[in-house]
Order: sequence, then C-alpha cells, then structure tokens
Amino acid sequence: MDKIGQSRRNFVKTLAGAAALASVPGICNGVETYPLLGASRFQMLPLGAIRPLGWLKRQLEIQANGLTGHLDEFWPDLSADSGWLGGSGESWERGPYYLDGLVPLAYLLQDARLLEKANRWVNWTLAHPQANGQFGPTRNDDWWPRMVMLKVLTQYHEASGDPRVIPLMQSYFAYQLKELPRRPLRDWGKYRWQDEALSIAWLFRRTSQPELLTLADLLRAQGYDWTAEFTHFPYTHKLIAQELGFSEKEPLPERAMQSHGVNNSMALKAAPVWSLFSNSVDDRRAIYTQLDALDRYHGLPNGMFSADEHFAGRNPSQGTELCAVVEAMFSLEQSLAILGDARLGDRLEEITFNALPGTFTDDMWAHQYDQQPNQISCTLRKRPWSTNGPEANLFGLEPNFGCCCANMHQGWPKFAASLWMTDSRGGLVAGLYAPCELRTKVGSGVAVVLEVSTDYPFKENIQINVRAERPVKFPLSLRIPWWATDSSIHLNGKLAQVTKVDGFATLDRTWKTGDRIEIKFPMRPHLIDSSENSVSVLRGPLVFSLPLEENWQKLRDRGMTADWQVTSTSPWNYALDTASVGDATLLETRTASEGSPFTLQNTPIRIRVRGRRLPNWKEEEGVAGELPINPVASGEKEEELTLIPYGAAKLRITAFPELARKTGGPS
Repeated sequence: MDKIGQSRRNFVKTLAGAAALASVPGICNGVETYPLLGASRFQMLPLGAIRPLGWLKRQLEIQANGLTGHLDEFWPDLSADSGWLGGSGESWERGPYYLDGLVPLAYLLQDARLLEKANRWVNWTLAHPQANGQFGPTRNDDWWPRMVMLKVLTQYHEASGDPRVIPLMQSYFAYQLKELPRRPLRDWGKYRWQDEALSIAWLFRRTSQPELLTLADLLRAQGYDWTAEFTHFPYTHKLIAQELGFSEKEPLPERAMQSHGVNNSMALKAAPVWSLFSNSVDDRRAIYTQLDALDRYHGLPNGMFSADEHFAGRNPSQGTELCAVVEAMFSLEQSLAILGDARLGDRLEEITFNALPGTFTDDMWAHQYDQQPNQISCTLRKRPWSTNGPEANLFGLEPNFGCCCANMHQGWPKFAASLWMTDSRGGLVAGLYAPCELRTKVGSGVAVVLEVSTDYPFKENIQINVRAERPVKFPLSLRIPWWATDSSIHLNGKLAQVTKVDGFATLDRTWKTGDRIEIKFPMRPHLIDSSENSVSVLRGPLVFSLPLEENWQKLRDRGMTADWQVTSTSPWNYALDTASVGDATLLETRTASEGSPFTLQNTPIRIRVRGRRLPNWKEEEGVAGELPINPVASGEKEEELTLIPYGAAKLRITAFPELARKTGGPS
C-alpha cells in the first residue's frame, strides 16, 4: 500500500513560492498586463463557449428538472411578488442568488424554458434602473444583494451580449462611489466585498475607467481584512454560540461574521482578486495561508472545512453548509484563473466531485443545509452543531434556513463553465476535467472545437479530439493532478513531448482537424490522513465512503417537494484494515453516462476493503461519537467492506479509525 503521508496543508505550502513567480508587477509570462490592472494568469471563457456532454450534461439536466428548474413556481421567496420582479415580496439576496445559478444553467443547456425564466428576472433589473444609478428593489438599499446581481449580469452579458448591461453597471458604480463615504459597507457586504471587486475588474477590462479602481480601493478599505485574520488565525477550535456572543436583539457579532463558514468560503478569493488591483506578491500568496489554517484546524475529508454554521473543528461528524460548498467552488474557480495554480484545480475537483453531490438527493429535489462526512442519520433532533438547529441535516426545501435553497444552484453550472480557460499566450488550458465541448477562436480568429470524451473522475482515461477551421498554432495546456504520478499523454497515438511547469503539461504546436490527445491519469486507492484520529480512502479526486442502508421517511410536503429524514439499521462503527487498501478490489460496474453517477444504484466504481467492528465506538447525540485513538484493536471478525464514492452515499462513514495490525478474536 502506498500511503500518502502528506496532508493537504503540506501540499498547499509548496505552492506559495510558485504563485509569487507569476506576479511580477506589470508582467505575466512575459506579456504586458492590462493598463493599471494586474494580469490574471488564465482568463475565463465567456459563458456559452463550453457545453457539457456525457455524465456532466446529465447532471445539469437532473438539476434543471429538479428544484432549480421549478423553485420559482412554488417558493414564496421567488414568486412573482419578489422585489427583484417589482413586487413587494422578498427584496434581499434570494432572487440574485437564484439567478446566479439559473442563468449559467440555462445557457449551458440552451434550455428555452429556463432561459425564459432567467430573462424575466434579468430584464426587470435592466429595465428599471433608478435615476441616481441605483438598481434593484427600492425597498432595500443594502449593498450586499447587488454584489450578487452584478455577478449575474456579467455572466448574462457574456452569453447574450445585451448592450444594457455595461451602462447600468457604469451608472451604479458611479452612484456607489459617491454614496459609500456616507453609507459604508456593513454586515454581509463588509465581509463579501471581494465579490464586487471581481465585477469591477470585469468592467474595467472592458472600459478602462480609472474611477473603477478608486471604487475598488474604497471597497477594500471599508471591507474586512481577510488576509490579516489568517495571518494570526484566532479560530483554532470548535466555536459555540455563547463564545460568539449572540444576542437576539443585536446584529450578528463580529466574531460570528469572521468565523462564519460561507463568509470564509467567499473569502478564499479575496486576496487573489485583490492582487489584480495591488500587483502584490503577498496577495498572491495569501490564499495558501488561508487553506493551510482551514485544513489544519477545521479540515474534513470531502475537501471542505467544517462550519455548521461556524467553525467546528476536525471531527468528521461536524457539518458543512451547502452555501459554503458552492461558494468555495466559485472562489477556487476564480483563484485558479488568477493564479494559474494546478493545485487549486485539484482542490476544486475534490469539492465538486464529493461535497457537492453528497448533499443532494439523487433527483436534486431536496438538499441538506449541513452535510457530514460521517453521517449515520438525518433526523429532526438536536445535534452537536456549532450553532445550527435540529433541522440542519434533513433533506428538504429549506432545512434550518432558506439561503442554501436560493444559493445552491451555482455549483454544477459554474464548474462546467470553468473547465477550459485561455492564457496570455493565446493558448487553451484544461484546468478541470469532465466531458464537454469547447468552441472558441484562437490565433487570428481561427475557429476550433475541442471535444472531451471521458468518464473522469470515475475512470482514468480522457480523450480530446480537435477540429480546426484550418491548421493553427497555439499552446494547449493540461493540468496534471497531484495524485497522477505516472500520468501519460499521447498525441495521435504516440507519446507526446510536453513542457511541464507548475502542474501543467503544455503541447505547443500547429493543430489541425483529426488531432487526438489521449491522457491517462492512473488512479490507485490511497490512504490520506483525514480528520483527527482517522484515515480516508482516495482514488483520483474521489473520496470513498462506506454506504449505509437508507430508509427515507417523508416528514411533510413542501409545495412541489418535501422534507425527508433518513435512518439506517446498518452497522457503521468499523475500523479500516489499512493494509487492504493497497490490494483493494476495484469493481467497475457501468459507464458514468448511465443515469447519474452520484447515486447508490448507478455509481460506476466500487472498492472492496476489509475492516472490523468497534463496539466501543458509539453514537452520541445522533452522530458517530468521537473517534478512538489510532491504531485500534478489535476482537470482532474481519469483514469485507464495499466503499463507494462519497457523493453517492447519503448515509456514510468516510473517516475511519485505523485497525491495529494484530488483533485478537476470530477472523
């Protein structure tokens, strides 16, 4: 068995120096940057350039047929009375949150029904600007929900070319520049200023208006300093409500905002985004300090950190909010583009292929607020959350709080839209992997199509077929995951000669129709050091879990959906025989495109290992109790355990105690 001895934080520590090399002020890879604005190593392609195929398209179709495609038909917060449609209803973040996922989903699928839904909301915003430059509902002047709607408008403009978007953004930013000195950022906007800074950078690249940089400076000055927090990180243990200083009649305390899971997921992009304005080496390094602290003190085996609702330590029975998952994905997508760091793509895939599907029902008609890596039941009862309530890990419409019901929609679509990027040399970059088709232009406007055929992350092989309007020279870069130590790349049937830099292998040549790239990323089961006193099994970017029998019970109908609890009578308290991981049996049962691969019935891959029961590892307060100190002895009989991908198992054990090599009792 090849046990990975380094933790995630050791991996990210090695990246800070590499990030600094690409950040010489005014220069990126030898190319001059935009005037007054620092260079992003890679650039996102406009929404619509990438179309999902295979299992990824199927996943987006499931989403379109689930809550995302129908939520506005029955949820009052997204009804025709919404303030974001000119009504007197909810006028804060829920309309913009919903659109932030609905717009990219509609354009990726070219779904006429979803496009009609999305355009109704966007058109109201664009058709009703206020005379002073403000936009959105007049009943609410909070800066924060407009930060979300700006992200919606940038995506919509890229896909539609609507000429109304840029003038509205210009007018709004001019209004905000005048208003902020007397009405500064507060509450959520204060902690999420980086989301607007991203939209300012987007607009500056299109208009070069210097006052936009002044506005960015003002936002940064009024916003929370995330870099300072993580330089001397104070939240090194599980937090509880009393410690955070909650009061029913007062706004959320500053400590609660600073340790809030979603705020911290959004904050992962704060320093990379700000580095576009500062050209600072330190800003380009800061995300690694953040990831190191989050992994060290709150890291979980699904790629995320615990925060249920606030930082909750490394116990795998603690949870992570779905909003935190999709916001961490978006932060890493943007940070991967800005910094060009392959390891950020590795982390993004780990979250996307594990934590994201692991918190939805198979049909995406219900979701959890909090998911747990070690999740033995999802029932209506008090659990040892940091601050959340008894509904937090139910599957339903809006368990615990409705923000995730509005915000969850961006996860899969934005991932699909980020699979390919461009670089400063005019090349194309595969930063992430899933079946898709890229249509773009390179060189002096030569149309090219790249079709990616793969069952990745379930299978090892990826094939890219090239079609070009005419032969054209450009570099094509491929991310090499950290775990793919024996990867190979073949071009037209022969081993390719590539240049490898910072985790990317580049083929720089003249491409023509019929060229074929074949990539193999060998996937072998490995052990990784997981949460405290435990190990987890990783194969490629997939984390594997022991699935438990699932008994679903409807608690109540909720419009077109319902709230559910899930229980099990399966034994769960196993210690893992780590020696069995090295010679584990792999069962490849089907292709990933047959239904959703993130389900118990359709999972394409299973791993058989061995373990023994631990009778003294017991349930406590509805969760798997504290993990015993490794290694552990057991006199129980040895059993064969079948593990499946984390995202397919809604009840699961993911972090296992490590079985001592010599155990008593029958085998």
